[in-house]
Amino acid sequence: MEPKNKVCVTGGNGFIGTTLVNTLLSSSYSVIATYHPSTSPSHHPHPHPHLSFKPADLLDATAISDAIEGCEGVFHVASPCTLEDPADPESDLVRPAVEGTVNVLEACRRHGVRRVVITSSISAMVPNPRWGTELGAVDERSWTDIDYCKSRQKWYPVSKTLAEKAAWEFAEKHGIDVVAIHPSTCLGPLLQPSLNASSAVLLNLLQGSNDTQEYHWLGCVHVQDVVNAQIRLFETPGAKGRYLCTNGIYQFKEFAETVAKLYPEYPVHRFTKETQPGLVACKDAAKRLIDLGIVFTPIEKAIQDSFNSMKEKGFLGQPKLQC
Repeated sequence: MEPKNKVCVTGGNGFIGTTLVNTLLSSSYSVIATYHPSTSPSHHPHPHPHLSFKPADLLDATAISDAIEGCEGVFHVASPCTLEDPADPESDLVRPAVEGTVNVLEACRRHGVRRVVITSSISAMVPNPRWGTELGAVDERSWTDIDYCKSRQKWYPVSKTLAEKAAWEFAEKHGIDVVAIHPSTCLGPLLQPSLNASSAVLLNLLQGSNDTQEYHWLGCVHVQDVVNAQIRLFETPGAKGRYLCTNGIYQFKEFAETVAKLYPEYPVHRFTKETQPGLVACKDAAKRLIDLGIVFTPIEKAIQDSFNSMKEKGFLGQPKLQC
């Protein structure tokens, strides 16, 4: 079967990127997947006639341009993220995220790409202590408070927020068709060899962490739902603006209770107070995506798929006996 269209996926060997590449291929797209030269795409199971990989640092505008040339669409997923505190936040996170996004969009402008789907994050919507108290429920109007994040050394939300704002500025100036999706804590099977930050939230909880996730939590979502939404946004001509992608907004306390019920043999911390003070719960927080026909996987299934994958890959040891 001849492929529908040729598209580029930046970060095609990451957690979301790997599932996105596989789903695009099964949907008859031809895919160019980029990966950072310091990493490898070798976990993709076998060669595919409509898949090719290209090493491309986000700061290497030439490599990014070469990968995007000839593509009708681009799914910009790549953005630096680390489980550890960055040694140099500006060079490790902020600059690659912001300049990398601009490099991608400049290549899209140069090569006449029809649409760009940017994978932003809830980290570009929260933390912002004013949402839920002064400004109402978190939705697509919400933006992270950069000063708040900088004062607490939370650099990933800074990088995602500045990158998305740079994208909208570039798109408006140059007439690029951009749509942004904002996944919440993303769970599901680990197809790549490394542990991603969202899966680490579940792993830490199973290991007894009492971290409340403060203002960083809104809810969780299955990785396949994120990928389905990305493709739907690319294929829907009328899609515009920002799209929150989460199976509801609720307290991290409720998430921990669900995990504890599923895995009572693990030392999951029981929170007794609100973990996100003032957070306004919303079952259909992703209404814009629901209106486009996206059906969200139950939270329990997302947790189970992530748990089983982490256990299979050796990230999750045997549960500690509790007296």
